[in-house]
This record gives sequence, C-alpha cells and structure tokens, in this order.
Amino acid sequence: MKSDVPAELRAAVAAPSPLPYAAGAAALAVLAAVPWLGISEFQRSLLLEVMIFSILAMSLNLILGYAGLVSFGHAAFFAVGSYAAGLSANHVSTEIWLSVPIGIAAGALLALPVGWLSIRLSGFYFLMITFAFAQMVYAVVYRWNWLTGGSDGLLIAGPTLFKSPVLQSRDQLYLFALACFAATFLLLHRIVSGPFGHALVGIRENTRRMRALGYNVRAYKLAGFVIAAAFAALAGVINAQFSLFAAPESAHWTQSASALVMVLIGGAGTKTGPIIGAAVVLLLQHWLSSYTQYWSLALGLLFILLITTAREGIHGLILRAAKRLGASR
Repeated sequence: MKSDVPAELRAAVAAPSPLPYAAGAAALAVLAAVPWLGISEFQRSLLLEVMIFSILAMSLNLILGYAGLVSFGHAAFFAVGSYAAGLSANHVSTEIWLSVPIGIAAGALLALPVGWLSIRLSGFYFLMITFAFAQMVYAVVYRWNWLTGGSDGLLIAGPTLFKSPVLQSRDQLYLFALACFAATFLLLHRIVSGPFGHALVGIRENTRRMRALGYNVRAYKLAGFVIAAAFAALAGVINAQFSLFAAPESAHWTQSASALVMVLIGGAGTKTGPIIGAAVVLLLQHWLSSYTQYWSLALGLLFILLITTAREGIHGLILRAAKRLGASR
C-alpha cells in the first residue's frame, strides 16, 4: 500500500492543538484516581461499562467515520472475542496473557474472510452483508450448546497470571479496562492521524480518485476492517472478564445498532466522539430506566432528535459552542 498521501488529504485530518492533549491527560488522571475517590461500586461498574463500549464504538468509528463503511454487524467481533477468550480460559488455560490475545486474534481472523467479501460491495449492500454475517455468528453461538452453552450463555473461569488469580476485584478490573481504553485511544489516534488514516478519508471522499492515484482501495478497506474487528474483539474480551460470562445477545444485531448509535450520537469521524456517544447512551439508559419503564422510547426519541438536528454529533455541537464563545469574546 502506498504511503504518500496528497496534500489535500493530509489536510482532511487536521493536526490537533496541545490543549486537547492536556485535557485528555487530565481526564485520564481523574479516571485513574477513581478507585481512591470513594465512588460507589455501582458507579465504578458503570464507568467500566462505558470504557468497554467506548472501545467498541471507537473501533466501529475507524471504518464508519473514516472509511465511510456502515457496518451493521460489528457486534459479531465483540461476541467472538468474548467467546474465544472464554473458551480459551475454560479449555486451554486461564492465563490472561494467553486468553486475551486469543480473543483478539479470533476477531481479527474472522474479519479477514468477512471483510474480503464485504468490501467488494458498498453502501446499503455492504450494510446488509455485514448484518447477515453477524446474524450467522449469533445463530452459531445460540445453537451450538455443546461449545458455547447456547441460549444459557457461557460461564468463564476466573483469569490468572502465572497461576495467581488476577482481576478478581472491581478495582483491578477497572484499572485493566482503563489501560486497554487508553491504549486503544492512543493507537487509533495514531492510525487515523497518519498516512493510513488520511488514505481512508480519501477513499471515503473520492474512491475513484484514490484508485486513479494508485492506491489499492480494497487493501486499505480490508486492513481497516480487520483492525476495527481486532479492537472490537478486545472490547468483548474485557466484557467477558468483567462479567465472567458470554451471552449470545452480544452478537445480536441490536448490539451492533447500539454501537452505531453511539458513534453517530457522539460524532462519526472524530477522535473523541465515540467516547462521548458511548457515555451518553449508557448513562442516559441507566438514568431513564430508573424513572420509567418506557425508557427505551424516550431514549429513541432523544436520539432521533440529536441525529436529525446535529448531523455532526455532540462532539460537533461542543466545537460549535466553543467557537461561538470564542467569537463572542
């Protein structure tokens, strides 16, 4: 794949100012201090869940926001990561240094044939074929009782490190998830800010021109698809360690739809938008469900309002408000 990128494509992903880095470092420091701030166990579990689904949303954003590939089956890789790590822990070894890489590798390996077939299509057809593959994964984990536990799900053995139990407390698991969350953000930031990310933006904006410039468009799309699947599988692995359980619902199309909503609500094609979207969706879900049994209806109406009135997502609204504030000053 070519590494030289036209100047206009390099400009498509603007170089960030030092201020976001300082804000990100401060936010990370606060998150790292959470176990010692006296926050309740429920709130820590909620923050942990937000980090897990932020990783899933960030992974989807790589192909949706930058490559323009609308996948409706991204949860399949999330589920495969959970089940692969769980089966490895149950039948091979509970060592975390083995089960985590196996879960990530399983998601990436599944993405190779799925991506190879899917990227030959675009638009609605790409969406539908990813949806079909995801439903096939759901059918497998739901029907194969002998391997996955079927509709009852899969109980997962507790992780160990050199035969010593690890991640047994919520604080340990929280810090592990935080480390994975920070690593995912930094790695994806580096990917989308470099020539590969610029090329994906160019493919999204003008595929014919990129092909005419000599770029192997299919290779770039497939690479992006596999990378996104690997990070989605990582989110699934962390989720499996969080609950020590893998459920077939994690592969259902509704899980893919939730990840898609998170990206669109937060702001597709932005670095922090998926994180904002995941936090808003999960926090609102927990808050509304404590007040009304019709919380899903209220949540859906709110999402429709946000998507129709703010196409750039909450991230774009924040930037717009910041610019207006700066202009007024």
